[in-house]
Amino acid sequence: MTVTSRRPLLGGLASLLAAPALAQATARPITIIVPFAPGGSTDIVTRLLAERMTAVLGQAVQVENRPGGNTIVGAEYVARARPDGQTLLMAAGTTLTINPVIVANLSYKLEDFAPVMLATTFPFGIITRLQGGPVDVPAWVAAARAQPGRLTYGTNGPTTLTNVAMLMVMERLGITMQDVTYRGDSAQLAAFLAGDLDMLIVAGGTAQPVHLNRQGRLIAWTSARRVPSTPDVPAIAEFAENLEVLSWFGLLAPARTPTEQVLRLNAAAREALAEPRIRDRLTTEAQFVAGGTPEEFADFLRRSDTQWRPILSRLSVPQN
Repeated sequence: MTVTSRRPLLGGLASLLAAPALAQATARPITIIVPFAPGGSTDIVTRLLAERMTAVLGQAVQVENRPGGNTIVGAEYVARARPDGQTLLMAAGTTLTINPVIVANLSYKLEDFAPVMLATTFPFGIITRLQGGPVDVPAWVAAARAQPGRLTYGTNGPTTLTNVAMLMVMERLGITMQDVTYRGDSAQLAAFLAGDLDMLIVAGGTAQPVHLNRQGRLIAWTSARRVPSTPDVPAIAEFAENLEVLSWFGLLAPARTPTEQVLRLNAAAREALAEPRIRDRLTTEAQFVAGGTPEEFADFLRRSDTQWRPILSRLSVPQN
């Protein structure tokens, strides 16, 4: 990324932010596609932003859930949509971090999208049983080494980022466990509470309530720094230097969406993300608020791809 290439884009963004109003009334609402079922972390983040973006733009911003195929269904829909700024995707790390590497003949690629804004990054919570489970990471490592491959943990599937996160953590800690697949965090949690699983690895929206309601013990976040809303819970990097596994949520438009539309949407999304009410809610979901320009998001995506490809190859994540 060069300074000369960034200046026109940043200059356009600055002029939009300085304008008296971002509103551009239109009969057609903007639709943000969420590639997951309603109710999860992605859905929550998107609806928070959509509500505020509606007020900022003076134009309806609606959310449509198109789950399926490990986010492929929703991502493909947006990649093929008209590039007019009316259809967006709230992508997750799985969409452009995992799928392009492990899915053969994937129906979309990074170049099919125009980055709008990185919304948040977030770690996963590692949870053990409150009664009889390891009380901290050293105790977990000791228990796992004492019975290799016997302790169980739940995931949303072998190719999901939650499972990849646990594989990375286990590799660095020198332990093995058995993964069990469930359809969503709620199914995992039900199995865990019923005593069918030894551990969970889930996003913050699920992990924090389990921790706060004393349904399980949150022993670590898969991050390099502690999560502000749970200062008592260590980061996994405290036990394995430089270890961090984060996912992310970000807005994307179809490729070839006009720059002025991308900038307009970026400005509205950044204003929404700056609202204290929204930032506070995201904090309770154990998310790190991001923001930034379209070019910064594009650079983030390129760096993520460079980082994750060798990791996924090394971990032998199953190919789809």
